[in-house]
Amino acid sequence: MTERLLPTRRLGGLEVSALGFGAMVLSPGVYGEIDDERGERALLAAVDAGATFFDTSDGYGADGHNERLLGRALRGRRDEVAIATKFGFRLPEGVEPHPFPVGFAFGELAVNADPRHVRGYAEASLRGLATDRIDLYYPHFPDPEVPLEDTVGAVAELIRDGLVLHLGLSNVTAAQLRAAHAVHPVAAVQTEWSMWRPVDPELLAAARELGVGIVPWSPLGSGFLSGAVSEVKEGDFRQNAPRFDAANLKANNDRFAPVRGIAAELELTPAQLALAWLLHQDEHVVPIPGSRTPAHIEENLAAGQVKLSQEVLDRLAGILAATEVAGGTLL
Repeated sequence: MTERLLPTRRLGGLEVSALGFGAMVLSPGVYGEIDDERGERALLAAVDAGATFFDTSDGYGADGHNERLLGRALRGRRDEVAIATKFGFRLPEGVEPHPFPVGFAFGELAVNADPRHVRGYAEASLRGLATDRIDLYYPHFPDPEVPLEDTVGAVAELIRDGLVLHLGLSNVTAAQLRAAHAVHPVAAVQTEWSMWRPVDPELLAAARELGVGIVPWSPLGSGFLSGAVSEVKEGDFRQNAPRFDAANLKANNDRFAPVRGIAAELELTPAQLALAWLLHQDEHVVPIPGSRTPAHIEENLAAGQVKLSQEVLDRLAGILAATEVAGGTLL
């Protein structure tokens, strides 16, 4: 695969490629089984296609699997990339779980962002990633039992000590972003945002006011916006998402047919249109699509070069405003 450059964007003080890579898809039990050799090929394909921003979490895969995979694959290319990871989800033994409600079938996640544990989380991630610094570090979810400002204060200590370079927040409200930013500058906020999940307008407004970048997770609607999902098989986490049950998935495929039609007109894949659309929403948006296939990775990252006309953006806005997604939200 030929090495190529993508446009860059800024997440606060961190400069990264306009499209990053979400590595969650490379751990077993997410979209079914996958082996590490295939996962490492996917990560290197993303670097070769121009991605310089890689997103993971200590909670992706068993025992930090995703971080360890990323660390091995990028060991020889660490200085070419920025690595973001998250903490406080899938807790180590002895750490008390705090329930965080979600819209998946299982109803809640176990989190703990107590500042007493944050340094230990970071040190474990550094070992797994085989690196001496984390470029962007997020609490994965705001802990309902811990003031977010206290968690942020613990990350600020890691930044002071050089273990972390930039603070991020994930799955927060506008009010939480403002409160955290008052303790320490926030570089980026990660939130679900795609053609089938609008961003919270108050969160977007706060991020713009504070100079905080936005990292949309699930920018392809957990693969739905690629136009290739007709069923969800055993071992796929999307079986827990009401949007992907058989009836809702059929309804959603029918409702998004006009969007796929515009992609065909423009000679783009549906995924490329969905990603290009996100990039046109704000100059500090950096989506993180993930894929297991080098050809799809290259295809997705090519969306960073796509220019959409105002006429196309207006047509898409009209379609999306009139389209109700069946099955509620993912969170």
